[in-house]
Amino acid sequence: MNPLDRRFVQIADALREPNAWTNNEWLCRPDLVAAEKLLLVRANMDPMHCHPFHFHPHREEIIYVIYGRAEQWVGNECRLLSAGEMAHIPAGTIHATYNPHAEPLVFLAMLSPAKLSDGLARAPDPHDVSTQEPWASIRKNRPACVTRT
Repeated sequence: MNPLDRRFVQIADALREPNAWTNNEWLCRPDLVAAEKLLLVRANMDPMHCHPFHFHPHREEIIYVIYGRAEQWVGNECRLLSAGEMAHIPAGTIHATYNPHAEPLVFLAMLSPAKLSDGLARAPDPHDVSTQEPWASIRKNRPACVTRT
């Protein structure tokens, strides 16, 4: 179906995309619906896995936990988020999502805007900073987490 004509995305229509951090189910992006300002993905993170410190140069983001618990970092602040709780991440803000628990973590990530100008789209997104200080050692003495690669 032409994305310009689609108003609903049912689970069978979601675009599935595994990456190094999560198994993603894209529910809203420009190749699914006529979205210009919103991206929505349901992210499924395995136990003891993470999306280490990174930022989105030109997109703000909301992380909303559906199932499990997220060790959510926004800058150098950390909170344990449970189902029904969320974090707002302004554009360009370093953040990370860790699941140092035995159960899976399922969350929605909403990002805006969906479309970037060609000039802005050239910047890596997400931009990884997990090997740079202070991010490389900020979780010292916490359970180690791995990526899927």
